[in-house]
Amino acid sequence: MINSGWRSVREAGPKRLVLTGLLLLLALLLARFSWDVPFTGQAERALYDSRAYTLAQEVEGDDRVTMVVYTDQTLFDYGKRSPLPRDLLANALTAIDAMGAKAIGIDILFDQPQAEDEELIAVLQSMRTPVAVAFAETETNAADIEYFQQEYLVEFLNRLEGSNARPASIRLDDQYGATRVWPQVFDHLPPVLGRVMLEDAGQGPLTMPGYEGGIRYRHTALESQIDAETGQAMDATSIFPMLDITLFADPALLEIPAIAEEIRPAIEGKYVLIGGDLTDFDRVETTFTSIDGETPPGLEVHAALIAQMLDGAALSPISPYYLWALVILVVIAATLTALLELRDWRILPLLAGQILLFIGLPYFLHARGVDTYGFPAIGPALGWVIAFTAVTSAARASGAVQRRFAQGALGKYLPQSIADEIIEKPELLRLGGEKREIYVLFSDLEGFTKMSHAVEPEMVAKLLNRYLEMLSQVVLDHDGILDKFVGDAVVAFWGAPISRPDDARRAAEAGYAIWQAGEAFRAEVAAMDPDLPKIGKTRVGLHFGEAVVGNFGGENRIQYTALGDSMNTAARLESANKTLKTSVMASAEFATRSGLDWWRRMGRVVLSGRAQPVDLYEPAPDFAAASRAELAEAVALLDTDRAAALERLQSLAAANPDDAALAALVIRSHDLDMDGAYVMAGK
Repeated sequence: MINSGWRSVREAGPKRLVLTGLLLLLALLLARFSWDVPFTGQAERALYDSRAYTLAQEVEGDDRVTMVVYTDQTLFDYGKRSPLPRDLLANALTAIDAMGAKAIGIDILFDQPQAEDEELIAVLQSMRTPVAVAFAETETNAADIEYFQQEYLVEFLNRLEGSNARPASIRLDDQYGATRVWPQVFDHLPPVLGRVMLEDAGQGPLTMPGYEGGIRYRHTALESQIDAETGQAMDATSIFPMLDITLFADPALLEIPAIAEEIRPAIEGKYVLIGGDLTDFDRVETTFTSIDGETPPGLEVHAALIAQMLDGAALSPISPYYLWALVILVVIAATLTALLELRDWRILPLLAGQILLFIGLPYFLHARGVDTYGFPAIGPALGWVIAFTAVTSAARASGAVQRRFAQGALGKYLPQSIADEIIEKPELLRLGGEKREIYVLFSDLEGFTKMSHAVEPEMVAKLLNRYLEMLSQVVLDHDGILDKFVGDAVVAFWGAPISRPDDARRAAEAGYAIWQAGEAFRAEVAAMDPDLPKIGKTRVGLHFGEAVVGNFGGENRIQYTALGDSMNTAARLESANKTLKTSVMASAEFATRSGLDWWRRMGRVVLSGRAQPVDLYEPAPDFAAASRAELAEAVALLDTDRAAALERLQSLAAANPDDAALAALVIRSHDLDMDGAYVMAGK
């Protein structure tokens, strides 16, 4: 099957093959670098956020890290818009130091002078607990700090040299609008805040040196935190305990043993982060934001980094070689699938399975602790589609050429509708048939055999080909099936292999048009050479009935045809035209189904070789409607009052002296059997 598909692609031509190769290269690059393309990159990140949120661990809380925060209400109470009063911070540091915190991290930039700076510096210099103090620079944090602020910050931090306080970077990676991965490590920057805190607490081996992979966010089942004024629990969405910094504002209050003992468990032996929890400042979009809409403070992201280090939860990176192998496999899979040339529903499970695999693989890897940030999922799926489309379109281009050839070849022997169906479904060429109700047309050219003996064989062939060409076109124009040629006779039918509601009308109009084409042929031959013998008229028989329709013959020669009594009846109706002095004659079964009003009743006959009589109808579009009605009444009257019927028929014939068919009807109406039918000679 693959070899067959490959042959089809090869036959598409060199230009198409080059285009297919370029599309396969495009599919490969899109699959590999989809994170870096605007549209697909956005989709990749959305899918990453979805799997990170879906597969995230749920915990009741994590009390290894405590966040001491100031809020909008804190600033309002102290008459400040921003920043936090540094004497309040100094008091908090003193209290936290006394309570035995493991390490303290301050996520506040001291980049502008305040009156309380000396007090704060003195406290920082005296701290027994290691303190990581926020640092930022214009080169890597352009949105957070100006150059003059950086100069003051550096001067402030220089004064802390020799103490337990040292700088720590508070830079977070917000590429693509969300903090999904650890900040990039720069040699000229101090380590990130959490790493400094762990190092100073003697946990250097846990800091995941150089790690820049995904941040492991978790869901929370935590339901409470401590209120600043009442000391009671209040609702929270953070995994980590959160205390209001105003709890530490009054040193005298903390000297009360009961209050100090209430707060101490949240500080003692903990990693303490100090920073803001403000409504419109330092809020961070995380991996979860696009799912749950939450934007936590930046302080909480630093807490998540600390917890990830403490758990040793560095996500395993994926080698670029693995990614290249994956996307190459994607393109190969798409190409082979396209070359299989599977049809209809059979290819759908294969398509769905592969695309689901490409999208589901990142979920599987993520659940196994693999860092899937940057791992393509949408890209391989789209790349697969492009590669599959490129190969199938190349095969179709080749197939279109083959199809046109096949249609042209089959169209010389079969109607276009049959040819098209066989091309789509080659299995139709299997031997066999089925019983169908069809509309049959049988035509013959009067006197052609006699004429063929009077002219050269070359002229006979020329005239016959021209005649059959004209009649065949009439049948095909009316969507009929050309059954066969028998000398100058044409056999056609409607109603198989595809049945249409208007088959009867098409067949009736084709029968009349066949006679007209025969008359045009007679005029054409007469104009061609006056010395040629005169061509007779074309006679047509039309009948509706059952026949067995299908492919008959043998393995080496198959003919699509119809077999049955309806075919014989149509042939006898055609032959009866000579006696009836008509050109086109239809049975009642045919005429009544056509929906046309041009029929006139022409009596009843017993056809040669048949026992049952047939009611006859002739198409006569130029015969007056009133006369058709009168004729129908007269013919019907033959069954009850033959004398009156003959009188009326003679009157109609006299009114139409040039109508040979009416005259013949009058003559044979004098010689009817007991069933009111005229028995054709040879019965």
